[in-house]
Amino acid sequence: MHRKLFRVVVMLALFCSVASATSRPGGFRVLGPGGGGAMFNPTISPHDPNTVLISCDMTGSYITHDGGHTWRMFNLRGTTRFFVFDPLAPHTMYAETIGLWRSTDDGESWKLVYPRPSSVDGVEMSSDHADEKVLARPNPLGAIAALAIDPADSRTLDAAAGDKDASALFVSHDYGVSWQKEATLPEVPRHLWVDPYSPRAARTLFIVGTHFVVTKSATGIRKSELSSSAGVTDSTAGFAGQGRSVFYGTSQEGGFVSRDGAVSWQPIVLPGTGARVRAVATSLHHPETAYISYSHLALGGEVWHGVAKTIDAGRTWKLAWKESMAAASNVHDAWITPTFGTDWGENPLMLGVADQDPNLCYGTDFGRTLATADGGRNWYAKYSRRVPGAEWTTTGLDVTSDYGIFFDPFDVKRQFIAYTDIGLFRSEDAGRSWSSSIYGVPPKWRNTTYWIVSDPKVRGRIWSVNSGTHDLPRPKMWRHTLVESFKGGVCRSDDGGRTWKESNAGMKETAATHILLDPTSPPQARVLYVAAFGQGVYKSSDGGATWNLENTGITQKEPFAWRLARASDGTLYVIVARRSEDGSIGNDGDGALYKSLDGAETWTPVKLPAGVNGPNGLAIDPRNPQQLYLAAWARAIGTHGMGGGIYISNNGGKTWKNTLDRDQHVYAVTISTRNPDVLYAAGFESSAWRSFDRGEHWTHIAGPNFKWMHRVIVDPVTPGDIYV
Repeated sequence: MHRKLFRVVVMLALFCSVASATSRPGGFRVLGPGGGGAMFNPTISPHDPNTVLISCDMTGSYITHDGGHTWRMFNLRGTTRFFVFDPLAPHTMYAETIGLWRSTDDGESWKLVYPRPSSVDGVEMSSDHADEKVLARPNPLGAIAALAIDPADSRTLDAAAGDKDASALFVSHDYGVSWQKEATLPEVPRHLWVDPYSPRAARTLFIVGTHFVVTKSATGIRKSELSSSAGVTDSTAGFAGQGRSVFYGTSQEGGFVSRDGAVSWQPIVLPGTGARVRAVATSLHHPETAYISYSHLALGGEVWHGVAKTIDAGRTWKLAWKESMAAASNVHDAWITPTFGTDWGENPLMLGVADQDPNLCYGTDFGRTLATADGGRNWYAKYSRRVPGAEWTTTGLDVTSDYGIFFDPFDVKRQFIAYTDIGLFRSEDAGRSWSSSIYGVPPKWRNTTYWIVSDPKVRGRIWSVNSGTHDLPRPKMWRHTLVESFKGGVCRSDDGGRTWKESNAGMKETAATHILLDPTSPPQARVLYVAAFGQGVYKSSDGGATWNLENTGITQKEPFAWRLARASDGTLYVIVARRSEDGSIGNDGDGALYKSLDGAETWTPVKLPAGVNGPNGLAIDPRNPQQLYLAAWARAIGTHGMGGGIYISNNGGKTWKNTLDRDQHVYAVTISTRNPDVLYAAGFESSAWRSFDRGEHWTHIAGPNFKWMHRVIVDPVTPGDIYV
């Protein structure tokens, strides 16, 4: 998602350009170190072990055709719940997100299978996260929870679907065009398998839920209760013919296995004591081999986590991946273990084993994807690789939010990316490779770097704002958390970001989300402003050595100060993010815009456009301090929302005009540093926009294939390059 040379920074990584496996349409490619966030559903093609699918919790999905050396991201409008490969058609695969999708060209393009496109009335985006829900009539299946394809007939799809009120098994004999209900299920299903050795005319199906296994065969429907009262957290199955099948499951009480068609269950016993198990996977055609993810395993005076393996259908297990405080010699990680330690990513959240090769297994965790091709003897990182003679670069598997790319004004090769979960990363070779840049930042602040600013006159001097609270201003972060518990503050570096020191005397611990430098202040006494989420605006007149809270005129209790802006005449603005949880209007905590004419000593409200209560970002024309561009988030009204988009004022906010309402969830507007008539915007509707006439008209930028995008940034050196 980068290049044209177009470059782009998403809530995921950066996008730049070159012809490679990680290239995106429009000349974009991903930049960054790779990894960094939770990954799920590793699914290996039964036709080609080098083709693998993986999803993340931020709507991105990823595919590799070269065994994980490179990955391409694609967007199916929502978080992927599962993948299924067609067992007969080598280039066909399915994915379930807001609906069921099918690709027949190796994942290059996708079409909606269910609900049928002709039945779709619209897409609802009522949440404050811009999540999508397909509105279709009729919609007999509801949400599909599990899918299986008949091993002898690609036209026949079995789907387990429903919700807590009603769940059922459905079948389609025409590639998902029409569906018939086969059986009622006792609970929401989790997994579904077809025994490939059962008679074609009377297939045996196994549907696993949280507490029950339902078996459908020629003799009818059998429901049996699972052995764990706590409920199944993961399950897997394999078949070896002549009725020989093995089922494995995990729960909070431990692991369990069945070798008699899910009739009876025995506990899985790992070496040591106290193990907690999380994920389990077997090979469809080699069920005697399975892998299970474990943690808290006490053995030999230490506590271990990793992956255990069985080759005798769960009777005995050996620890194939075994780590404690020290890295395992057979786990060949990239940058995460050396930077954060062995327990940061934790043991795998999910595992996937190749149908055709029980020695090939992928594991995904909170920051990484690793794989073994030799049955667990060695595990290799698939999310990042070392650049010869340099640092780390992505394989295309980037999974975390970032808030922008930043450039050192004295060194064109030094760049920074401010991330959620993994803090700040620095490149010394113009984005070719990256390394962690949080040395000296207090550990409790390291989760997120929201912003940095460089001194334009002092080489190497940079300030960063950091917090242990990520993903602000989204309500999920403060809805159930006391604002006074947020950790974070300001750090300063005098060596170009290599090392940092706290620089927040007088500032309470806070989720610091933005920092602004007054360029007219003297280098020896820089004036800085910080947006402190839940506290307001802090000001420093001594380069960040000391800070004072400057909230006079701001009426919100615990103001969610989110973004700051400064006009060429010195007028300051602060955006106070919306607090209402459902996006409605009229609540005391709705968002606001304030301005100050006296360096933050006092603030006065600027009236928002009619119907707007979710301001997100503000940009100001550098030639005209009265020309304002406001990015806004929709209120939860109707299916798409109202009150979002882009608004323009040419009189300092006295009146506003909406110039983009097609996108109701705009995150930020930015102004080109080369031509202030050129504007960019991005948001949470797979949207990046450009205007050539000061925001009067907007066109969509093709290429950034991701649902949730933050900002578009113009390269300060190379004409034509942008980052999203």
